[in-house]
Amino acid sequence: MLRTGDWTVLASGTAIVAGLAWQAWLAPGDAADTAIIRAGGTIVRTVALSQAQTLAIPGPLGITRIEIAAGRARVQADPSPRQLCVRQGWLAHAGDAALCLPNQVSIELAGRSPAHDTRAY
Repeated sequence: MLRTGDWTVLASGTAIVAGLAWQAWLAPGDAADTAIIRAGGTIVRTVALSQAQTLAIPGPLGITRIEIAAGRARVQADPSPRQLCVRQGWLAHAGDAALCLPNQVSIELAGRSPAHDTRAY
């Protein structure tokens, strides 16, 4: 049987979880308009997200393919063994990024104002 204090803790916990969900998932940053692509820590391309294209970016392990379509971008293929940057999926908001660390290639989306400059928990 739940007591008054139990209901208070349950309601507070629910409110906190709802607030965090709103901040993290339901209120993302502005839509991105530019993709910044780096290889070896150096910017190699800056492209608009308005034009559909596939880019081949060389890295130490081979070619990383980046696809841009419909105002978003993703790493389509990468020679890295764990494929973490490919699994990242589509990036659409300013501040989103995918890092292919073994191949030293990264993509970061930029817009008028990012939702965050880093995420810390």
